[in-house]
Amino acid sequence: MKYNGPKIKLSRQLGVPLTPKASKYMERKPHPPGAHGLSRNRRQKMSDYKRQLVEKQRLRWQYNISEKQMLNYYKKAAQKTGNTAENLATALETRLDAIVYRGGLARSIFAARQYVTHGHIEVNGKRVNIPSYHVKVNDVVSVRQKSRKIPMFNDAVKSSRPPEYVSISKPELSITLLSAPERENIPVICEFPLVIEYYSR
Repeated sequence: MKYNGPKIKLSRQLGVPLTPKASKYMERKPHPPGAHGLSRNRRQKMSDYKRQLVEKQRLRWQYNISEKQMLNYYKKAAQKTGNTAENLATALETRLDAIVYRGGLARSIFAARQYVTHGHIEVNGKRVNIPSYHVKVNDVVSVRQKSRKIPMFNDAVKSSRPPEYVSISKPELSITLLSAPERENIPVICEFPLVIEYYSR
């Protein structure tokens, strides 16, 4: 999904920093944009449906996917055995663009998607340009040899802090998925049960 609007404004609306620039801005102005952004009662007046909707939007934009994609991920997660919220979290986190971002090869999910679609990324030595590609445990995601001199990748890995289920080789600009991501270890801001409630209405 492509979003061309101001990401700082979107980040403030959701209460989630979607880019490094948005993160710095929200440290100074953590409240939503607009004249009513500072109202303390704004969140207290939310209906259950509104809270579910907000959490769903938060999750969707942290992975930069469309509503149709989000619904499909929920349906597949609900059909699998086990906890639906856990299934959904794992499915989203093992998208190729999410792994590129989480591993530290991109500074935002938006940049990660662009790097994948532009053909800069390989999985197990083969170029993959589909952001939704499912990365499996022990797969190695790397920057193509021809692209490794591009400054944006080296700049990104300098500040990378991958979660425990991902390891990164900074010299090789490669990431290995060590294990299936578990919901409590995934660094997203979202109350997954509310998202499940929204779609199971």
